[in-house]
Amino acid sequence: MSAPELLYRSRIETYTRPLLEPCDLARGASRTQRARSAASHTEVRDLKSCVRTLALIALGLLAAPLSAPGQERLDGIAAVVNDEVVLQSDVEEQLYLFLMRSQGRPDSAAIDTLRREILDQLIDEKLIVAEAERQGLQVPQEEVDAQVDKAISDARQRLGSDAAFQEQLQRENMTEAQLRQKYERELKRQILAQRLVQKQVPPEKVSAAEAEVFFKQHPERFPKVPAELRLAVIQIPVEADSVRSRAARQKALAAKKRIDGGEKFAKVAEEVSEDPATARSGGDLGFFGRDDMDPAFVEAAFRLPIGRVSDPVQTPFGWHVLEVLDRDTLKTVSGADSVDATGQRAVEVHARHIMVRVRLDEADAERARRLAEDVRARAVKGEDFGQLVSRHSRFQGPTSPGGDLGFISMGAVQPQIAAGLEDVPVGGISEVLPNQAGFNIFKVLDKREERPYTLEEIKEDLPQVVSQIRNRERYDSWVQALRDKSHIEIRSS
Repeated sequence: MSAPELLYRSRIETYTRPLLEPCDLARGASRTQRARSAASHTEVRDLKSCVRTLALIALGLLAAPLSAPGQERLDGIAAVVNDEVVLQSDVEEQLYLFLMRSQGRPDSAAIDTLRREILDQLIDEKLIVAEAERQGLQVPQEEVDAQVDKAISDARQRLGSDAAFQEQLQRENMTEAQLRQKYERELKRQILAQRLVQKQVPPEKVSAAEAEVFFKQHPERFPKVPAELRLAVIQIPVEADSVRSRAARQKALAAKKRIDGGEKFAKVAEEVSEDPATARSGGDLGFFGRDDMDPAFVEAAFRLPIGRVSDPVQTPFGWHVLEVLDRDTLKTVSGADSVDATGQRAVEVHARHIMVRVRLDEADAERARRLAEDVRARAVKGEDFGQLVSRHSRFQGPTSPGGDLGFISMGAVQPQIAAGLEDVPVGGISEVLPNQAGFNIFKVLDKREERPYTLEEIKEDLPQVVSQIRNRERYDSWVQALRDKSHIEIRSS
């Protein structure tokens, strides 16, 4: 799935999402139960997610500059679409949301590409909404009002109290009436666009027989199974000295004591937390699964009883105090419990946290890098890799003895890690590869080459996959027709 498709759904809803997308296969996420669960979950919760995002944006809780600290980027016109404009701030807002959700760290060239793709999607949105209005489509006011009420309620809940909500409105120089107007405009546009797309590009059902014929006739239209490497890892995190770590833990403990003493979690989070993405929303992280967060954080979140505040939990980012608000099993469209790749119920946790960073400096990073280089040199010379894992690795995820991660799809790992492993032979040792968790040394234990999917591997979901391919083609053709009869002018940023 490309970045703009994700972003486009966040603006005008899900309207062509299949139960299993071809690009999900490419990412190695094609374990059919997990893919079906994720897709169904998206369809059920998409508008709710849209409302929550609106609530955060409108209250300034998600907007953040992508320029360097201290620089102000003046707003401007990114594009003219007939008699409407797309502002540069609209593009930056959607770019920020995508980067926050994906937790990616693309380089400047990739950022520029994302900006242009996002701009294209926002232009399409303008065209679709304008066409919906031209055709006279309408949204019942009671439907919009219900969604606005939900958005306001979510905003209050995230900020912890009505008083905090009113304070935030004052900081944003906005009244509640103005906020409701903003929600109403945005939600009405989203629903209008969704209705028109459903009208112009209704889902096309494909029989199993048709799907098999399409698969055999157009193998190039389907992604391949990415190469898989069986890896063992030694991970050496960048850690502060013990004095700074103890000081941060004490600060986290002090925050917990305030909450235990009766203060609102959201209030303490706003005042204390050093997580810029969540502090202003009372530390709310929303729902997340076991694969979405740091392993130590996930372990605490899934173990902690609902409503209880944890003792400080350490991750590579610092010390966290967290509270679990809810647990929920992902539901399919039919309302049944979804299951993960192992057949277990797919559970998500809704939690909030207070984070106290342990400040790292260049000396900390250099100390970890030197250790990693030394450990790698010893591995290259033939020292037992398993023993090096036992002595030095701080990897917190699941492994077998010797740091064995099992087979990992190269479509599911960070691009810089995949690039560093590309030319390492079986039995070879990688260079030291840094990522957010620290410095990593990998040993390649085995390799499975990229290959086409067999019919049997995707037969169960093939009708949905083919339907998605065809629907996407019809949608692209329809939007291109809207573009061809419109005036679109791209302004330089």
